[in-house]
Amino acid sequence: MTTLYQMTPKEIVEALDKYIIGQSSAKKSVAVALRNRYRRNLLPDEMREEVTPKNILMIGSTGVGKTEIARRLAKLADAPFIKVEASKYSQVGYVGKDVDSMVRDLVDASIRIMKQKRLQEKYSIADEIVDEKIIEAIIPGKKKPAQGTGGVRGPFDFILGGGYQANQQKTEQKEEHTTEQSDVELAREQVRQQLKDGLLEEQYIEIEVNDNPQTNSLDLGNEGMSISLGSIFGDMMPQKKKKKKMRVKDARKILREQEAQNLIDMEQVTAEALENAEQNGIIFIDEIDKIASTNSYHSGADVSREGVQRDILPIVEGTVVNTKYGPVKTDHMLFIGAGAFHISKPTDLIPELQGRFPIRVELENLTKEDFIQILTIPENALLKQHKMLLETEGVEVTFTDDAVEEIATMAHLMNEQSENIGARRLHTAMEKLLEDISFNLPDDTKKEIIIDSAFVKEKFANRMKEEDVQRFIL
Repeated sequence: MTTLYQMTPKEIVEALDKYIIGQSSAKKSVAVALRNRYRRNLLPDEMREEVTPKNILMIGSTGVGKTEIARRLAKLADAPFIKVEASKYSQVGYVGKDVDSMVRDLVDASIRIMKQKRLQEKYSIADEIVDEKIIEAIIPGKKKPAQGTGGVRGPFDFILGGGYQANQQKTEQKEEHTTEQSDVELAREQVRQQLKDGLLEEQYIEIEVNDNPQTNSLDLGNEGMSISLGSIFGDMMPQKKKKKKMRVKDARKILREQEAQNLIDMEQVTAEALENAEQNGIIFIDEIDKIASTNSYHSGADVSREGVQRDILPIVEGTVVNTKYGPVKTDHMLFIGAGAFHISKPTDLIPELQGRFPIRVELENLTKEDFIQILTIPENALLKQHKMLLETEGVEVTFTDDAVEEIATMAHLMNEQSENIGARRLHTAMEKLLEDISFNLPDDTKKEIIIDSAFVKEKFANRMKEEDVQRFIL
């Protein structure tokens, strides 16, 4: 059970507030949906199977934070998450993507998460093995003398006195081998200490790595199965190895992954990943309004759109999908639908699909005040990103408060006068604003740049007019 599942809905909303401005109703809905998963885990087994997630339908313009809310929630919960576009799918019988592929993609994401988690647990053990392999590559150990060499070679050696000489020679070889071994161990201890102090990172060594050639795979289409043609008989033969010469720091990365991979049980990883996908998986279906039929009389494209809805319906309701890792149930996956619904309405979806999204949240359009907060408050705020990018060139950029307000005002005006693309308008404005500064760097004469409202107005004064603004800003 992850830490987020033990958080209250209020604490989950506070965690989302660090990255997403506004949209409190949408955050509240997803926080409650996630908390209900934790509550469901505490129920008796009989009742647990009866409780299904309450799917969410987000309604709002592009760029208001629909996708970001779902993505941040999944990242915080460390849950398998995928984002798909409903418009990419096609009705069965038409050319297009099969709707079952969204579940298979979720399972692949769950496998990656679980495998990485198990690898992290094994890295500490793998590091010890890797250090020994690197030491072995720098100072190879001396092999023991072969049994029988230098010993009795024939039946007449005893008669001729060869037995005593052979025994004496074997004793001398054993003493010599013991001395060499102690010298090797002493040298290895010195190398081990140097390795620990990071003094050998640039030294070149030769190591053995797994030889995994790229092979063609045969995809069996809708069943979600694929066969690697080069590995059909691969399990019957030992793993191929090849020698590579590289620096110690590069060799450590390869050997670390290789050894950690050998320590984990992939069958157990797959079993846990499938369960994680079934119980905690989140599928975000974007552009769901694009498959809504707007007319009561269905013809042409409307028929295909309704067909896509009917194909998505059993997955949202709960069904079993075949994947290359085994069958997966979708009964307890959380589905979050999202769309602008400018042309169509949620009621244009088929009634069965509407009933599977009982929680509906309308996201508000962003205001000028929201833009100011988006530019400054989040941990990954846009101003912070641009300032850190320019600091890599040795230039410190400072944005005054009136400059931030001017950028927000301009972005809000653009959304009002042309297409409303939400917070994405700020990306275009910032790129235009800093275009010349970024182009002229590195510049030894400039170490500090202050951007105020006058700079912002001057930057856009000659490039745009009130009635022709969309030509210059997306």
